Amino acid sequence: MTDQAPAPYAGPERVLSGVQPTGDLHLGNYLGALVKFARLQHEIPTFIFVADLHAITAWQDPAKLKNQVREIAAAYLATGLDPKVATIFAQSAVPEHAELAWVFNCVARLGWLDRMTQFKDKAGKHKERESVGLYTYPVLQAADILAYKATKVPVGDDQKQHLELTRDIAQKFNNDFSAPNFFPLPEPLTQGPGARVMSLRDGTAKMSKSDPSDNSRINLTDDADAIAQKVRKARTDPDPLPETAEGLEGRAEARNLVAIYAALAGVTEAQVLAEYAGQGFGAFKPKLADLAVSVMGPIGGEMRRLLADPAEIDRILTDGGQRARALAAPTVAEVKKLVGYWAG
Repeated sequence: MTDQAPAPYAGPERVLSGVQPTGDLHLGNYLGALVKFARLQHEIPTFIFVADLHAITAWQDPAKLKNQVREIAAAYLATGLDPKVATIFAQSAVPEHAELAWVFNCVARLGWLDRMTQFKDKAGKHKERESVGLYTYPVLQAADILAYKATKVPVGDDQKQHLELTRDIAQKFNNDFSAPNFFPLPEPLTQGPGARVMSLRDGTAKMSKSDPSDNSRINLTDDADAIAQKVRKARTDPDPLPETAEGLEGRAEARNLVAIYAALAGVTEAQVLAEYAGQGFGAFKPKLADLAVSVMGPIGGEMRRLLADPAEIDRILTDGGQRARALAAPTVAEVKKLVGYWAG
């Protein structure tokens, strides 16, 4: 008699993701994540949180952190997330994240974390000076996902390894506690075109909120004038746009601006090149600026409106936190039983 493989996970489909409240969100965040969150909420039950537990793995000014949480929540709302459809909440409002992370710290193996390249990248040569939280960040990330038994997770290239760790932790927990398929093995949702938006000052570097040059990115809170000015100042080259994508090889800045136009317009890069082939950036940039202002300008305006009424944002986060806990708490309660915790 042979052992049978456990049946596939039979629970409901759910998607979960979050953004840290550290620094201003920008065009790359919008095209790579936020616009996709807004679409996903109508396709699958969606849980989107503000990752303030993760944020303090590096020092955050306590006086500013709460307002930074509100700003991320405002960005979610301004870019189309509907709190009546998606569950929007602050990570710290759901203590089950931290409770489950401790259990997972005891399930995960040290060697697994030693292989996490993102910690090595962030810590560099001074890993002994980094917080333990930064080292165990991927374990908390696994708890974020599995507290809701999420089956789908939007990820970029830099997070794929962390999702693999989540799957390893889920599988080991299921095996260690004789609970086949208690946790799902979540699958990645790759972010697709427009996910990797590059700096406006260096087409070989990813657009980043940590870049010291504000002209390297279009912030979600930028007004129309700032957006247009940054596009006009974006680094380019002297050659006209080619007819095909092959002609963009070796032209990082040109490729980046074409990709941004395509993503904002909802068309392919080939369609952009078909329209603008042979034209220089003196003609292309004004068109891109107009498009960026038409798409991003209203988002900034809506964020400013929302942030002027923090009580409304707080109400949405409080309601979302209660809804999130209603789902996470039973999962963690069952984990405690499986682990053998004393329940009193």
